[in-house]
This record gives sequence, structure tokens and C-alpha cells, in this order.
Amino acid sequence: MVNSQEFGQRIKKIQEYYQLSASGLADTLGIQRSTISHILSGRNKPSLDFVLKIIDTYPEVELYWLLNGKGNFPVDTTLSPDQQRAAISKPAVQKTISFKEASSKTPLPENSSEKKIERIVIFYTDGSFKSFSN
Repeated sequence: MVNSQEFGQRIKKIQEYYQLSASGLADTLGIQRSTISHILSGRNKPSLDFVLKIIDTYPEVELYWLLNGKGNFPVDTTLSPDQQRAAISKPAVQKTISFKEASSKTPLPENSSEKKIERIVIFYTDGSFKSFSN
């Protein structure tokens, strides 16, 4: 889910980069000025149409950065699309360990024969995860 306050800050960075006022940005995107005002204040969340208009109008704005704040702005247009994707910091993937390794730390009850656990995935707040498979 997009954080409205942080999204508004990224819109302000776009305004600064292109030296646009809120009304100038609205005019450039072909939207109502109140839409920009409500997004900047955090009152409203951005619509898909709004996000797509920004991406289509401003080539230096990368979608992943606009939505999540991860990546770079402005995007280096001299890089290939593959290099741009590689430059975006993605969550680190943790090592997958076997179910036997996990169960050796926490033994299963004796009567657990009716259902078998295939995989357990733990997600952390930093976007990383650990996967335990059988």
C-alpha cells in the first residue's frame, strides 16, 4: 500500500526537479489542481490514472521509485532498462533451509501425522524473508 505522506514528498521532488508549482504540475498532467493539492496534503491517495500520467509525462520518473521510494530519481536515461532494474534496491532474500533443519530447533508434536507442513515463510518488516521447506 502506498504511504500518502511519502508519496506526496516524492511528488514535491518531481515538482522541484522540473521547477513546477502544484498548479503547473496539474496543468501539465491535464488534471484538476485540487487533485494535486489533495495528494500533496495526504488527504487522497493517488489513482492509477494519476500515477500513469506522471510516468508517461516525465520519463525520468521510475514507477518503482514513485510508488515505493526505492530506486533513483531522476532515472539515468543513459542506462538500458535492464541496468535500471538492476540499480533498484530490492529486498534481500534469505537462505532457504530444509524442514528438517527447522524442526530440529522446534520439535513437532508426536500426533502431527494428520497434516504435513510443506513450507513456512516468515516475512520481516525490511522486506526480507526466510523460507523453511519440507
